[in-house]
Amino acid sequence: MLKVLRVEKPMGDRERGSDQQMMQSLIKAIAESGDRDAFEALFARFGPRIKGMMISSGATDDMAEDLVQDVMMTIWRKAALYSPERGNVSTWIFTIARNARIDRLRRQPTQPYVDVDTITLECDAPTAETQVIGSQSDARVREAVELLPDEQKAVIELAFLRFKPQSTIAKELNVPIGTVKSRMRLAYQKLKEHLEELR
Repeated sequence: MLKVLRVEKPMGDRERGSDQQMMQSLIKAIAESGDRDAFEALFARFGPRIKGMMISSGATDDMAEDLVQDVMMTIWRKAALYSPERGNVSTWIFTIARNARIDRLRRQPTQPYVDVDTITLECDAPTAETQVIGSQSDARVREAVELLPDEQKAVIELAFLRFKPQSTIAKELNVPIGTVKSRMRLAYQKLKEHLEELR
């Protein structure tokens, strides 16, 4: 059976620049206002590529999905730390992914190691796979959210279950937006700890 390869026209400098600007604007929207649409766009763009990278480096399908979740959660939490002067968005994201894989390998030394620097990434076109990534961890996330203090749980539920921006959350809870951001940051830290314990 012949394998049909899709040949894409290489990006010119102008297209590459405009793509980079779009990625930077998505990161900025996440950092400044917790924009879920921007996050979903990044997830659709990079989720399958990160999963492919993890599987190519020897991760199982389940582990690859867990690592995608870890990487995307890190991007969500650390979007404000991205600096265009240090490189483009994809380089930053794949550095986070590489570090996540290395951290996992350190915790599981019996897993086979493949240098992720040698992996060739496939086309980044979104697939139906992105719609199911993370579905297996939904129950764990819900359980971790229930363990949060009430004030942090309220912020997380408004942001992620009701898709409300931080400014609206601040008005509804009658607290400054800085308080909302602080509670979200504390909640992310606790969620990460809880999710690691639930693994």
